Amino acid sequence: MPRLLGVEIPSEKRIEASLTYIYGIGPTTAKRILEQTNIDPNMRARELSPQQLNDIIHAITDNKLPIEGDLRRELQSNLKRLQAINCYRGIRHRRGLPVRGQRTSTNARTRKGPRKTVGVIRNKDAKAGK
Repeated sequence: MPRLLGVEIPSEKRIEASLTYIYGIGPTTAKRILEQTNIDPNMRARELSPQQLNDIIHAITDNKLPIEGDLRRELQSNLKRLQAINCYRGIRHRRGLPVRGQRTSTNARTRKGPRKTVGVIRNKDAKAGK
């Protein structure tokens, strides 16, 4: 498996798809990197020469793309800043509710977690109703 910037990318896949395994690089960015380095996007990752791998690394660093740990840290600091200034979005993040105006009376299960049902809990020893 080729290793780019501390991330192992799958060797069996096309290089265009393999680059998206790096956090912060999506399909569009991967295409742009390959165009800059003049590498065929249909090539498999295992077929790349060390020089081509080096070119990809240089293209990523030259474009100053935030990836992996730096990007994760940046996103975390953004969330912490929103929560620290007590803005609406920060409060929604803190409470674990949807941030972008979605309805919460129904749905929003991804953010709110599984349903907390409130209802009658039957006694195990009670007579079965017929």
